[in-house]
Amino acid sequence: MAFLQAISGSGFGQRYEISKAETVLGRHPDCDVTIDVGAVSRQHARVHATGEQGYELEDLKSRNGTFLNGQLINGRTVLRDGDLIRICDVEYSFNAELDSGFKADDSSVLADGSSFGVLLVDDEGQSGAARAVSTKLDIRGSHHGSQLTTTSEVRLNAMLEISQNLGRAVKLDDVLPKVLNTLFKVFLQADRAFIVLREGGELVPRWIKTRHEEQQDTFRISRTVMKEVMESKQAIISLDASSDERFEMANSISDFRIRSIIVAPLLDSDGQPLGAIQMDTLDSKRHFEAGDLEILASIATQAGVAIENAQLHEQVVQQQRVEQDMELARNVQRAFLPEKNPGVEGYEFYSYYHPADQIGGDYYDYIPLPDGRLAIIVADVVGHGVAAAMLMAKLSAETRFLLASESNPALAITRLNQRLSTLGVEKFVTFLCLVLEPQSGRLEIVNAGHMAPLWLKPDGCVQEPGDEAVGVPLGILDEFEYELASIEVEHGDRLVLYTDGINEAPNQTGELFGIQRLQQLVAEGQGALQIVGQGIVDKVTQFIEGTQRADDMCLVILGRA
Repeated sequence: MAFLQAISGSGFGQRYEISKAETVLGRHPDCDVTIDVGAVSRQHARVHATGEQGYELEDLKSRNGTFLNGQLINGRTVLRDGDLIRICDVEYSFNAELDSGFKADDSSVLADGSSFGVLLVDDEGQSGAARAVSTKLDIRGSHHGSQLTTTSEVRLNAMLEISQNLGRAVKLDDVLPKVLNTLFKVFLQADRAFIVLREGGELVPRWIKTRHEEQQDTFRISRTVMKEVMESKQAIISLDASSDERFEMANSISDFRIRSIIVAPLLDSDGQPLGAIQMDTLDSKRHFEAGDLEILASIATQAGVAIENAQLHEQVVQQQRVEQDMELARNVQRAFLPEKNPGVEGYEFYSYYHPADQIGGDYYDYIPLPDGRLAIIVADVVGHGVAAAMLMAKLSAETRFLLASESNPALAITRLNQRLSTLGVEKFVTFLCLVLEPQSGRLEIVNAGHMAPLWLKPDGCVQEPGDEAVGVPLGILDEFEYELASIEVEHGDRLVLYTDGINEAPNQTGELFGIQRLQQLVAEGQGALQIVGQGIVDKVTQFIEGTQRADDMCLVILGRA
């Protein structure tokens, strides 16, 4: 008659005869084989007698599963003499005939060469062949079950291999998978391994390895374990993670039947946690020991420094890419600005543009119109940098199209405002448009929340024309209608257009350059237009010396000879 014999747990050595068609194993007292363990289901598994001395094992949809020779079963599975049945941490050997004894044959050895389910019994009559196998695998018995380790030579070579890989570490996505591969050579008991890194305040799994492909479908990481290790900055080991109170809230431990865990923090050169490396087992007989913890902690120390160096390298590479992209963007933005000043007979022009960053949000343009007039634009997108530059590019294209298709500047800018308002980018633009009729000197002004131009008369008087028709900046009110103001530009007149990077430029004490100081420079400006314009730029540059440029600067001057 077949029977089950307990080979671990509180009922060690006890036999249970299989005398019925169905023998139920579970925690409930009415079960044929009662297992008084909290993690065991009330009715956990069943052994079926199928006739002609055949037997099958069935898991009864238990919470922690039933293992046969180290493999999780699904449905009814044939039992053979000498098979090992594991339910949580309790194991039974299946014996097809009474007093047949236990036999560990090749069927209990898995394809990867590890020996799940092999039971070694201390026996003075043990054969020489059996002793030889024991020496090769270095199997050590304990109350936790059998343990597989590698030789000192294998571990030393693996450590050297990891050191060489990390020493050459430049790109971690290539190196760290090799580290995990090497760890599997060191820790034969490990079923899974992974490395998580802290990225943006979150833990992100970056490298994962499993010994068996079928384990990849149910891979889950316990945050509880990661936090324990990273916060304490200490490597930890648990021989029985399912009953370890440190991990009692880690659902992934019980859900995926993790039995033994070894985890080490990854620290940078300042001792701050970058992440953690974990290895775990799914079989209680193949646990980790203190010596394993020391080895993994040593590897983690090297890996932490390598990760930090690689991250710094990646930051440098990324910064170089950003700088290249910014340089390209700067060249593109320059293409939106005028290559040269207009050649309008009887008039001269000066222009200056300098972004606070490599690219900016200030914009100026000279736009010849179909009827011979010339539009002069100065605008300032709120903020600076990439977003402002992109909106500036959109503004340039739309402005050119609308001014070319609508003769009334006020109506063209009204339509421009409507288009920008529909973008929904939550940015606004101060915008100043002057449309010059060269022969008559008539200058039409549309002002959308920008500083009025400084109009210098030959007698040194400085005026700010168009104040009565100033509207709101573009992109705020989509139904706003802009008004037109006009002046007559006489011979000797000059108009200075600028952005707030000029008048709001701060010095080291926080004082702003100011419109009044700019008006004074305009009023005192003598000589050629180019000299006057460069003089204003030099004065502002001197004023902010010793400080970082706070905003984009744009200056445009129109003069009638």
